[in-house]
Amino acid sequence: MADSPEYVPPKVWTWTQPSGGHFASINRPIAGPTHDKELPVGRHPLQLYSLGTPNGVKVTIMLEELLALGHTGAEYDAWLINIRDGDQFGSGFVDVNPNSKIPALLDRSGSEPIRVFESGSILLYLAEKFGAFIPKAIQGRTETLNWLFWQMGSAPYLGGGFGHFYAYAPTKIEYAIDRFAMEVKRQLDVLDRRLAESEYLAGNDYTIADIAVFPWYGGLAKGWQYGAAEFLSVQDYKHVQRWADTILARPAVRRGRMVNRMSGEPSEQLRERHDAGDFETKTQDKIEPTRS
Repeated sequence: MADSPEYVPPKVWTWTQPSGGHFASINRPIAGPTHDKELPVGRHPLQLYSLGTPNGVKVTIMLEELLALGHTGAEYDAWLINIRDGDQFGSGFVDVNPNSKIPALLDRSGSEPIRVFESGSILLYLAEKFGAFIPKAIQGRTETLNWLFWQMGSAPYLGGGFGHFYAYAPTKIEYAIDRFAMEVKRQLDVLDRRLAESEYLAGNDYTIADIAVFPWYGGLAKGWQYGAAEFLSVQDYKHVQRWADTILARPAVRRGRMVNRMSGEPSEQLRERHDAGDFETKTQDKIEPTRS
């Protein structure tokens, strides 16, 4: 199916108008800050600046899982970065992540703060810092990293590819939707075949590989992503469904999915998290009535 009128790329591309459909206001062809704004700092060793997107949820799940294991050093402050408002282009955020993408982590537990950006890097950093959710043996560690990096390389086709053209683009382009739907279904089949032979992605143990993949592909399987469950026939991937249900049953996962969340049921939105008790007292269903 040809688009009409046909687009002919110029010899040299220039930025003449906003693009990106639903996210046009945050897309631009240059890096760096747009305004001066310092980041807030809380009292805990770890300062997280994020939003409850799949990439952000990876890190909040990891932190809640570490706390559930008794790693008190994983206590954290989670500050909301509203990407629709351009918070990621503030000078303080750019200092922590020059790529202006959430999530970004600042570890202030040592003599000098350590910045960590890119969600996969944050998961690996935390796993190594606390010695959890990554096998020590070389075979298990390598298989974990195989699937961690699989997610980092595959999810852009799901999000920036399929999700963008199916749910957010200002016009529906059949070619783009078909191309990325085909790739996402292939990825689901990769996962389904792996999970047919293994309880978790890296083997018998739950690892950062599962924590990385779940918010994207578990969310797709359970119908949270892009309203595309029926379109992609996600119910057909039985082993992915089993795996997603297993992970979703973990209390730390349920808590992690609430942090920095700005959509869905108010009782499941904890915009900022500074203490474990915030899950009981500071969700939006408790805050909004007070404000009104």
